[in-house]
Amino acid sequence: MQVELSKAADTLKELGHPTRLSVYRELVKAGHEGLPVGELQKRLEIPASTLSHHLSSLISVSLVRQERKGRTLYCHARYENLEALITFLTEECCSGTDDCLTLPQKTEK
Repeated sequence: MQVELSKAADTLKELGHPTRLSVYRELVKAGHEGLPVGELQKRLEIPASTLSHHLSSLISVSLVRQERKGRTLYCHARYENLEALITFLTEECCSGTDDCLTLPQKTEK
């Protein structure tokens, strides 16, 4: 998935809010199973309306998706879009120089 400059800027803008960044980090930690909205709210200790607002922002830039299982609404990080954003940010790292930082490599668990 290729990320364009304006999409990357919008995504980073949404992650620039401390609460949204906390929400996203919790979902990334949760893995592919995601988290029920109620559990996410409990972990972050924020009102339901506040969480809903921030989730909507993250959904709008395709970092989060929601899935209903029975009566429970689950939130999931969209890892493919996170990976695309990271690739966009680092793809030209130190291009044209010999003095480059070494980026961490993905490790298998």
